[in-house]
Amino acid sequence: MHWADFEAKNLSKPGQDGEPQNIVIAAGITPSGEFHIGHLREILTCEMIFRASRNWSWTSGDARYVEIEHTLSQLGISIEQWEENIQIARANNELALEFIFIVDSADPLRKVYPFLDESYEQFIGHQLGRIPPPDTNGAPDYSRYDDGKGESYADHFLSPFVKALKKIGVRPRIVDNLACYENGEFAECIDIACKNVDEIRDIITNVSGRELSEDWFPYNPVGSDGSMDGVKVTGYEYPYVNWTDSLGVDGRSDIRLGEGKLPWRIEWPAKWKIHGVTYEPYGKDHGAAGGSYDTGKEIANLFNILAPQGLTYEWISLKGAGAMSSSVGNTIGPLEVLEIVPPEIVRYLIARSPPKRHIDFDTGSALIELADEYQRNCKELVDGQPEDFDSLSKRQQKAWVVKINQIAYSQVYDITFGGHSGVGWEDEVADAASDTHAVSFRHLALLAQLYPNDEDIWESLHRSGMIDASFDLLMEHGGQNISSEYFIENDIVHSRDDFDHIQYISADEKILAEIAEKQDWDVSIEEGAWHHYSSGKSMGTTSTLPRRLKTIRNWLASPHFPEDFRLRIQTEISGGALQNLDSRDLEYLEALHLSLQSIEWDNYHINDSVCEQAKIRQIGLRDAFQMLYWIVLDQNFGPKLANVLAEMSRNDVLNLLQSAIDELSS
Repeated sequence: MHWADFEAKNLSKPGQDGEPQNIVIAAGITPSGEFHIGHLREILTCEMIFRASRNWSWTSGDARYVEIEHTLSQLGISIEQWEENIQIARANNELALEFIFIVDSADPLRKVYPFLDESYEQFIGHQLGRIPPPDTNGAPDYSRYDDGKGESYADHFLSPFVKALKKIGVRPRIVDNLACYENGEFAECIDIACKNVDEIRDIITNVSGRELSEDWFPYNPVGSDGSMDGVKVTGYEYPYVNWTDSLGVDGRSDIRLGEGKLPWRIEWPAKWKIHGVTYEPYGKDHGAAGGSYDTGKEIANLFNILAPQGLTYEWISLKGAGAMSSSVGNTIGPLEVLEIVPPEIVRYLIARSPPKRHIDFDTGSALIELADEYQRNCKELVDGQPEDFDSLSKRQQKAWVVKINQIAYSQVYDITFGGHSGVGWEDEVADAASDTHAVSFRHLALLAQLYPNDEDIWESLHRSGMIDASFDLLMEHGGQNISSEYFIENDIVHSRDDFDHIQYISADEKILAEIAEKQDWDVSIEEGAWHHYSSGKSMGTTSTLPRRLKTIRNWLASPHFPEDFRLRIQTEISGGALQNLDSRDLEYLEALHLSLQSIEWDNYHINDSVCEQAKIRQIGLRDAFQMLYWIVLDQNFGPKLANVLAEMSRNDVLNLLQSAIDELSS
């Protein structure tokens, strides 16, 4: 079982009375600096569990769910009745299934980070949603801030992250935490905390081992200068917290108006109560013994709630640079990542790794290996379930289902719509995987280095049979802009980006009724309409090619591309080649030169000729390939040699071989 399905299964269990339970999955972040790919782990973990929860269905009689069936049977409820109750409740908005992303804009600026100008020192202790954003030099940009009516520091760092989320298919409801304070949503929890100071102090001290100062108070008011630093609470009487700030000014804060905030260890369980959170993953620092999750569970009792189910996730490290940190500046941003890595590969990085497994993110050679692994799995799914599947061990069968789910959760659009976890998805997953299977990341990277013009790449792919006439039709309809789901019908390209779901819904009452049924799975009306419209139609297999080529060209031009993989096609014999060739290679090169003159010029026949001539002369294939790599690339390794030679003209290859023959003969 895929890890997302395992979590969804536990979330989907009925309550003690057999009733379906709300599912509210939460992720959150403090926008103190540029968001990085490490932040994507938390939000993608949540999003994949959300997809799994939305699509989960308990199958009567399935051995995995006997416990559920037993619980329900004792209450006189069948699984079918229970699932029907869920659908009805969700359709009537009586049962929540939601994914929220909480932006901690009420948190203070803690210090002047390396990417900020020293003038930000005046804003230390001020809330991130109430200070100006940095300009290109890191100085406060007051014009954009416009006295609080424009873009804030928090907005500045959140905006590119939201754009990145859309590119990878993540669409949570975004919650501005500062707005929640200003709207009075925290008032009840703040009041409870302010009336139970000693009890909360004991919880934090006993659970975490931290000794709190005598003047500690479970609410941090904003002082007269806008900072929460150095503000001492002098009393509380609902709804006001009285204080004296670091300037000696006395004042009071109204807990209903966002004039302060709860400390983190208290704020976290307060957010659980306010938003009805039932599930929230957290980093290993929060999940450590005595960490904020442990104290949060105890404080949640004061708020008359149970702590949500949790899951500890490991960090993502930038290879060679340690764990990423927004405040330190040791990051690679999501938008930067998506400029050089296809979104499916970014999602696959998370989908393939259990949350508790540490990830080293490598934008160099390991990226090629990751993409190759993704392609191999796609190919297996396109080839279909093994004929001897029933004779495989249970472990092997489960591995097959997990692989289906890994690829399914890697797709930008939720192709698992309305299906059972890992069951009945095979066709949809194979359709999505066929795009990558047809033209691999590695092969596209090879072509991008050989051809500066995209048209030459499309021509090469046509020659090799990797794309067909449908791709030409797509290019006529925008080409580079096609990066979403589409299908071709009657020589017309139907793209999700251009789909008018409102017009489609209003066209037929029967259509509206069928889409309403899909709403029972908590799918947006737009998504339900698209799935209804495209259902049963032949989906295209090359929709992402222009986008993927663009990311690969960006990768080639970036400092992240590994120099060892950069191709340097030689036009004459290099000094390195001469040092690694000797007279014993002459006979093989002459025979290969002759053979290549008459064969069909494609990678299959070229590879066959290279291997056959080596076998005849009892030369090891490794030695033969290294010899040719030196001649063609001036190095002893490279991508598949036959693919490289097939993209070169026959004359250029023959001339290079002849140059080597001449040098060895002289």
